[in-house]
Order: sequence, then structure tokens, then C-alpha cells
Amino acid sequence: MKRRDFVETTVRSAVGVAAASVIPASAFGNSLLKFTQTPLGFPYAALEPHIDAMTMDIHFNRHHTAYIKNVNDAIEAEKIAVTDELEFFASVGKYSAKARNNGGGAWNHNFFWKLMKPSGPGPQGKLAEALSGAFGSTEKFKELFTAAAMGRFGSGWAWLVKDEGKLKIGSTVNQDNPLMPGLDIKGTPLLALDVWEHAYYLKYQNKRADYINAWWNVVNWDEVAKNI
Repeated sequence: MKRRDFVETTVRSAVGVAAASVIPASAFGNSLLKFTQTPLGFPYAALEPHIDAMTMDIHFNRHHTAYIKNVNDAIEAEKIAVTDELEFFASVGKYSAKARNNGGGAWNHNFFWKLMKPSGPGPQGKLAEALSGAFGSTEKFKELFTAAAMGRFGSGWAWLVKDEGKLKIGSTVNQDNPLMPGLDIKGTPLLALDVWEHAYYLKYQNKRADYINAWWNVVNWDEVAKNI
């Protein structure tokens, strides 16, 4: 190769590398966050008689699956270039209602499934101590959490969070969660309860209180304790 040709080839290569370095990674389709659906980890009927198999089937395979699909469609359509779910929620105010609502629905349900199991003891050890220290007793905690769930008008969620070392109880509307900025409740979610009617209407109709009382029987306290 002649020296002139070699120089021109080298310059063109260098320009190509420089140009590639400023092309956003999203142009290659690899940097867009993709929500995935966490498996239930138990059969649909495992939580009976407290939560019936048909409700679990519909809740998981129709509602949650739809949230997963819709948020991923929104991420692609809006070119939301974030690397993880925490980053997604930190900037959720910039996105469409479709991205916000379905992103919340996708994450909230993945979290919710882990918080239930067929049976087990109540809060133990460090978790029981933390709940008693924050709210007076584990029974008082349940009372306050139930009040938050009952007090949420319409569709939404009740939450137990850890915020700057303190345990707090609150609720959010629709599919919002405490990872989103600007809400009354913020912090690391420890426990969540879905109070949308699709979570309980087949068995409990409009009796949200009965659903909440039954749900306490299937809380996976071991999972709750992981973030204490």
C-alpha cells in the first residue's frame, strides 16, 4: 500500500471510530430497558381459600402481562434510554401516562408476587422489633396498614417503606409507587398490597376489607424482612 493510501485509510478509520463513539447506544437497540415478568413461584391455587385460583390466573396472565407488554412498547416508542428500573422511575415524570402507568403496574406486581406465599408465621426477629419500634406493635402496624389500604379511594396500592432509616406507611393512586418522585410516600418498598378491584372482586366483590383481612394470612414475611 502506498504511503498516501495508508494515511487516507487510517484517517477514514479514525473518523469512523470517532463518529461511532457519539452514536447513542440506543441506536443499536441494546440500551433500552426491558421489563420482564417475575414468575409467581407457586401454583394459582396455592393461596386459597384467601385468594382464589381464578383471580390469581387472571391477575397474572392478563393484567400483569398487559402491563409488561405496554410499558415495553412505550419504552421503545418513546426511546426511553435508561439502564434499570430505578432510573426509569426516577425520571418517570418525563414520560407519557402509558409509560408511567404500565411501568408502575409491571414493577408493582413483580414486587407483589414475591410478598405472598401459602402459609407461614407472622413477623419474626428483627422485622418484628422494627415494626414494634415504629408503630407500637405488629398488630398496630397491621391496623395502620389496613387503614391505608381501606382509605385509598378507587384503585391503588398500600405500602410499607423504609425512608432514611424510618418505617412509614402510605398509599398511592393507580400504579404509582414510592420509587417515583413527588409522591406523599417515598422510600424503599418493603411491603405492598394491591387494592385494585381486579385483585379481589371475583371472590370478595366490593368487600375490600374482607380481602385485606384474608391477605394477611398469605404475607411472605421472610421477603419483607430482607430489606429491613
